[in-house]
Amino acid sequence: MLLVLISLLGIHFFLGGVQTQTVSQSDAHVTVFEGDSVELRCKYSYGATPYLFWYIQHHGHGLQFLLKYYTGDPVVHGMNGFEAEFSKSNSSFHLRKASVHWSDSAVYFCALSAQCRGLQGELITNP
Repeated sequence: MLLVLISLLGIHFFLGGVQTQTVSQSDAHVTVFEGDSVELRCKYSYGATPYLFWYIQHHGHGLQFLLKYYTGDPVVHGMNGFEAEFSKSNSSFHLRKASVHWSDSAVYFCALSAQCRGLQGELITNP
């Protein structure tokens, strides 16, 4: 069986030069077997309801949008079988996939913003 290695990094958005919120991903790497389910954890710190995002970056490629949450159903369905669940009480937005494929091996980024206006500003990664 093929192993899938998924690296996690956090992203902070700085809007107008002021840090408006933070996100953290507790696992540096997650290793699973192909066909297994996976959950990538993301916790955030922000006083109001933020816009929350998940992005993927395959080796040698740029960031690709997976999904986002702002209001409505707390379970958000994204591309390629990914979904994430917003929990205000736990300040979390965990990404899940029921059955991973070798092509899911990538770096995953959890991100948030206080507002969604094209997310203009400086993008800083937090290893």
